[in-house]
Parts: sequence; C-alpha cells; structure tokens
Amino acid sequence: MLSAEENDLLCRVEGDAPMGQIMRRHWLPACLSEEVTDRDGAPVGVRLLGEDLVAFRDSDGRLGIVGAQCPHRRASLVLGRNEDCGLRCLYHGWKVDVAGNILEMPSEPADSRFKAKLKHKAYPVHEAAGLIWVFMGPAAELPAFDPPVFQPTPEAKISIARIIVDCNWAQVLEGAIDSAHSSTLHSSDMVPAQVGASTATGDTWLRPSTDKAPALHVQRTPFGFRYAAIRRPIANETTHMYVRTTLFIAPFTVHIPGNNLHQMAIQQVPMDDTHTAFHFIAFGDETTPEVDAWRKYLGAEIGVDVDRRWRKTRTPDNNFLQDRAAMREGNFTGIRGIPNQDIAMWETMGPIADRSQERLGASDTAILQFRRLMIEAVRGFQAGGPAIGRGDPYVPHAKLRSFEGVVRKTEDWRTLGVTSEELAVCPVGRAAE
Repeated sequence: MLSAEENDLLCRVEGDAPMGQIMRRHWLPACLSEEVTDRDGAPVGVRLLGEDLVAFRDSDGRLGIVGAQCPHRRASLVLGRNEDCGLRCLYHGWKVDVAGNILEMPSEPADSRFKAKLKHKAYPVHEAAGLIWVFMGPAAELPAFDPPVFQPTPEAKISIARIIVDCNWAQVLEGAIDSAHSSTLHSSDMVPAQVGASTATGDTWLRPSTDKAPALHVQRTPFGFRYAAIRRPIANETTHMYVRTTLFIAPFTVHIPGNNLHQMAIQQVPMDDTHTAFHFIAFGDETTPEVDAWRKYLGAEIGVDVDRRWRKTRTPDNNFLQDRAAMREGNFTGIRGIPNQDIAMWETMGPIADRSQERLGASDTAILQFRRLMIEAVRGFQAGGPAIGRGDPYVPHAKLRSFEGVVRKTEDWRTLGVTSEELAVCPVGRAAE
C-alpha cells in the first residue's frame, strides 16, 4: 500500500510536480507522424504534462511544437492558419514560427518594435519511429535523441495504435508490467496450446502454458528493471519452464514479449494527472502487421473504435460496449480488443487509483518494484540527483530486448534475450532481485 503522499509523488505530473519534472528530462512522444504529414497542413492539438501545445509542419517541412494559445490574447493556435512558415492566429493575425519567434503583428502599427521583444513558448522537436518527440525540460539539459526500443534498426517496421485513456499514467503502466493478469483478463485472446512459444494465428495468440499463477522475479537495471514471469509449460514441465521477460524502461516505456511475427512495446505518456496517451506498438521486420491491420486487431480503428483525436467509443457510461451474449457463449470479458479490456480495468479504478485501499499479493511483485523504484527516483531527483534513466551507466534503448519461450530449468532467466550492450553495464548477478 502507498500513503497519500507517496501516491501523489508517483502519479502527479502537472506544474512543478517532481514526477513531471523527471518526465521533462526525457524526449516525450507528442503525436504520431501521420498526424502532421503535410506541409502547411492542419495544426494538431497536443497535451503533455498538463500543458496545451500545438504541433505543425511548416512550409519548409520543419516541425514545431509551440504553446497552444496565441501570445496576444490567448486564442487557440490549433485553429490557426498554417502558412508561409508560421502559424497565424485567426483573431488578429499574429504569426509565430516553429522556434517561437513572432513573425507578424498585423494589428500593431507598422513601425512597432513590439514583436522583437516577445518570444512564444517553443520546444525542441525530433521525428523518429513514427512519432513526433518533444523535449520540455531545461535547455541546458537537452539530451541527444536516443532511438526507442521499438526502433532497433532504422529500417524496422513500426505500427502504432493510439488511444486516450481517462486515468493516471501510473495505473496504465502498472497494467503493462502485470504479467499475471494476461492469463485471466485476456484468456479469450491468449489461448493455451501445444506450441513452443507465443504464436499469432488469426484472432488469437497461442501460448504454451495453462499456468495462471506465474512465479515473478525482478532485477533492477540502469534503465529501470527487467522481470520474469515463469510458468509451467504444457509439455515437459518437470525439466522446462515457460519464461516471459518484460522490460520497464523508465520513465514511461514497457517492452513486453512478442510472438512469432513481431515484437511489442507500450508507452504510457502522461497528458496530465488524469489522462494518458496509450501507445500499443508492434515492430520488427516484414511480418509485422500493417498499421491498419494492427489497429483493427486491437480494436483501435480510427472512425470505429476511436475518433480522429484518439478518443475512444468504449467508455464507463456504455460499459465499454461489453457484450454479455458473447460472454455466455464463452468469451471471458465480452470486450473486444486486448487494450480495451485493459482500459476497462484501469479506468474503473478511478482517475487516480487509491493505492491505500489495495491488498497486494505475490503476483504484484513487479508492480511493487515499480512503485518503490519510482518513488526512490523522485526522492533522489528532489535531492539533486539525475532523473531516472538519464544517469550513468546508460544502455541505448534500441539495444534492449525482452524474451519469451520454453527453456530448460537450468537456464538463468536474467541472461535470456539480453544483448551484449546491456550485459556490459549490468552483469548478471550484480543487480539485486
């Protein structure tokens, strides 16, 4: 259980909240590249860490993320005209560029020097891996951009589903690192079968285990932690084990085990204290599904499951479109799509879960480690230390890998899927479990 003060440290990200200040020391996904493809295209509203921003691609193809309110009278620049290398406010015609310079003030006298005295809020931007990233921290701490775990090579195929979730980022992330729940909540989508590893077939992912109570082990690492969920396999259970290792890459990314067709990652990007941009990402080579097929499989299609602003059609008010007839016929949840099943759980915990009322067990080992790690990280940051994930030693995220498969019990789970780059800074046995 967490105290109210600890829960606030973990969850709050707006204003001067220390967790938000840690987030600001990292490149944050602001929107998808597909939303700002066109030069002089429609601006896109962005909300991150309690700030309202606007993203746009100007006439020269440069990307900008600037304050969403015009510096003049605070009207919305999301409604502005994107033209001639700047955003023009509809109210009085003031225009700002991607760097926050005020280019024009048509409503002011021609000889006015007013615009030279002003600067609009603008943040550094980088485009990579199908996303537009923004750095919202101090300029003196701007880091070089590090490719994310889901871009292991520049040629990697990446498909991203995005859904706005109406609750705090931490309870979303705790779902991503909760391996035990998948055997129950997703039991109609992740089906036990006589296979050697997770296998995607049509609408289901086959798994080589019926074990719903995995043994969990956690190893802290410089990037966050790696943990294993170890289950009894269907075949050879006396000599073998089914292992799924998941990586928490602080502060907001999780690399979960993939299947025979692709790898997977999840991002929980805090929009504010009670809203989260959830990204479910498939990546790999040519067997990775196309983005439209990926979104359809997950129940995250634009115009069907989410609108153009990624707001979902399934809500608590309509019971997440739960189908009780399907449940009577054998579907466990009656909710279509793995992320939608998760979202129903996260949102019904409340906008910010009251963790003082929980009763945690052995299956919550990774969640306990996440809370302990992040609260320690906040307190260390408040004491003048670096933001978690920004200190030494550092492992490039593109060099990190999860693992899943049936192996002999003599194998050390901490070595499975681990790259030489990670082993160089976190030798097996050095980090305490």
